[in-house]
Amino acid sequence: MSACAPTRATDSSRTKCDHQPHSPPPNPDRRFHIAGADLSASVAVFLIALPLSLGIALATGAPLQAGLVAAGVGGLVAGRIGGCPLQVSGPAAGLTVVTADLIHRYGWRTTCAVTVLAGLAQLGLGCLRVARTALAVSPAIVHGMLAGIGVTIAVAQLHIVLGGTPQSSVLANLRALPAQLANLHPAAVTVSLLTLTLLLLWPRIPGRAGHLLRRIPAALVAVAGATAAASLSGFGVPKVDLPSWSSHALAGLPEGPALGLTAAVLTTTLVCSVQSLLGAVAVDKLVAARPGLTARVGRADLDRELLGQGAANIVSGTLGGLPVAGVAVRSSANVNAGAVSRNSTMLHGVLVVVAALLMVPLLELIPLASLAALVMAVGIQMVSLHHIRTVTRHREVLVYAVTTLGVVFLGVLEGVTLGIAVAVAVAMNRLARTRITHEEKEGVHHVHVRGQLTFLAVPRLSRTLHLVPQGAHAVVELDGSFMDHAAYESLQDWQNTHTAQGGSAELTGRRAGTRALTEPTPLAEEPGESSVGCRCRPWTPWRNHQCERPQSAPDADPPGAAGGSTGPSGPDGSGGRSGHQLARGISAFQRNTAPLVRGELARLAREGQRPSQLFLTCADSRLVTSMITSSGPGDLFVVRNVGNLVPPPANAGMCAQPGEESGDDSVAAAIEYAVDVLKVRSITVCGHSGCGAMQALLDAEPGGARTPLKRWLRHGLPSLERMADESRPWARLAGRAPADAVEQLCLTNVVQQLEHLRAHESVSRALRDGALELHGMYFHVGEAQAYLLTGAADGDEVFDHVEAADLSA
Repeated sequence: MSACAPTRATDSSRTKCDHQPHSPPPNPDRRFHIAGADLSASVAVFLIALPLSLGIALATGAPLQAGLVAAGVGGLVAGRIGGCPLQVSGPAAGLTVVTADLIHRYGWRTTCAVTVLAGLAQLGLGCLRVARTALAVSPAIVHGMLAGIGVTIAVAQLHIVLGGTPQSSVLANLRALPAQLANLHPAAVTVSLLTLTLLLLWPRIPGRAGHLLRRIPAALVAVAGATAAASLSGFGVPKVDLPSWSSHALAGLPEGPALGLTAAVLTTTLVCSVQSLLGAVAVDKLVAARPGLTARVGRADLDRELLGQGAANIVSGTLGGLPVAGVAVRSSANVNAGAVSRNSTMLHGVLVVVAALLMVPLLELIPLASLAALVMAVGIQMVSLHHIRTVTRHREVLVYAVTTLGVVFLGVLEGVTLGIAVAVAVAMNRLARTRITHEEKEGVHHVHVRGQLTFLAVPRLSRTLHLVPQGAHAVVELDGSFMDHAAYESLQDWQNTHTAQGGSAELTGRRAGTRALTEPTPLAEEPGESSVGCRCRPWTPWRNHQCERPQSAPDADPPGAAGGSTGPSGPDGSGGRSGHQLARGISAFQRNTAPLVRGELARLAREGQRPSQLFLTCADSRLVTSMITSSGPGDLFVVRNVGNLVPPPANAGMCAQPGEESGDDSVAAAIEYAVDVLKVRSITVCGHSGCGAMQALLDAEPGGARTPLKRWLRHGLPSLERMADESRPWARLAGRAPADAVEQLCLTNVVQQLEHLRAHESVSRALRDGALELHGMYFHVGEAQAYLLTGAADGDEVFDHVEAADLSA
């Protein structure tokens, strides 16, 4: 067998980065460059930010210039200092209720001072590095807070949409709504309906023309369309009025009760910080979805982001602007528009400043009803059905509802405080609530404990355990993750008494292995076992089971005797120990895992196997297919062999040596059975790092004995040839070059084996019918990181890393 040396394994032209991440590149170019992607992204964000900033200022009752000031400062200051380069900051809808209440109570100049003080508080929190702590707030509270703010915004702006003036509270707005409906202003309603119609329909324009038109932000189209209609038709509706910048009010000394101002500063700090930090986390997820961008941008530094937001609020408040926070809509638009650095955020701020200075006549044509309709739509969108479904699925709908109603009727700080109190109460209730049931099946008494087993449940546990007759066989199933000392003592006392009276007791479930090692009668102990307990768990390596016999008593466990092992034992007893490990592992499965999966396996036994995937991978012991794919019994039809090879069918004539067939009936039979009989919908070929088969291919010398291993590895020769072929696409990982020739061959081998798969008749037929998909996968063992073959990019076959998913999504 001859091995082809990889001619491209050290090809320097393929190297994407020649310096360490987060370190300065050699010979830095000191000229300032702005990528074209950043320039186009900044324009897209600016077109969204301009109408929204005016609309949010209108909704708060602040001077309209304040929205433009906050947008400009958010882009320039937070964009330059913040720790999330692609997050766009500015006046946020989530701050509308807080700011409106401050202006109503204390006036505009004091509101600006509160914004400055909130910025100073954010700087302090950033210096204390507590940003991650803010993320500990329950998502149900955050979503409830945003929903409450959205309801408040929508109800208030509805009055302006109808041609009236909003009141100071939600209840007042609701009471005044019937009178407002009876006194409609047709011009304002017409402009508002036109704005909402364009806002709703613009993203849904079909066809190729729609694809091009949708690049223009819907918010800009809606406001521009309503403005043009109002100007051409001569509607007498109130319009934007931007006073001269010379009369713009700046921050003044705070005036008001100290307690009220302190609460205002805390509320503003809380809402700004939580919204900005959650936005930064969301931007990280968007960045991770773009191949190669993570290495360039990096993950968000949340403490630095808090410092950037604090600095922006200090500057914005000082200059007479609204409070600043990270904004989800503009941030997602920035990432989706292709931004690659913080330059896009800063350029958007520059454009806002230019518009505020030079486009005043144009901005003053915008009807107030159009801005109100835009902000009302944003408020409605803050009540997210996805969030409601998520909190319902996690049984936190009570926390969500209380927070929402508290924000609507009491205020943001009061609503969040109520939400936190309810969340703590729900958590304590879950900890204290334990369900204990008893039933008899075929002479066996089953006691099932669901929930955490604490001292509060000991009386009920004791009453239930004493329902088990003397001398009976009992199974106690503990389905919880915590047991305190009082519950443990009660359970052990009952167990000892029950077994002393001739009965038997078996503990199963998550807590089966938590007994003390010195207990006189350990549960599930095998005949001949010492009192040393077994702490075996699923997915625990045998060498970490800690089930070995004490080394000081070699005669206590003769080789081959313990655990029912009948295997051969060498002079050192290694065979007996292996058999003992096997028996212990099986015993742990029967005790801990079997009760949990017995019902599912019984169903599969009745219905037969119906896997959805054929998973073809290497025989390497470090690859646990069900673990790395989070699959269970019946999910995968697995084929394992040395090198995850797919021999081409015999009629393909590939890799054949003289006088022998090229196919392999074992793998071919598995493929045919999976596709034609089991009707799997996908086939995955999974390679892995440090593959011994690929190393053997690289190290192979021509000639020599034709061993079974060498005859099998001939099916990997096309992978060697593919790697050496300069005209073929290069297989690589997203963001970096292969570490060495072995990793390069592992990646190339996956791509080549997918080609072999397509040569099989059953696979090619299913592919033609659209009933089958093929996937390539690479698993880096040392990093515990999976990569999926995503297709060609820059002429290469790219394996992109799979990120951890948002469980709430």
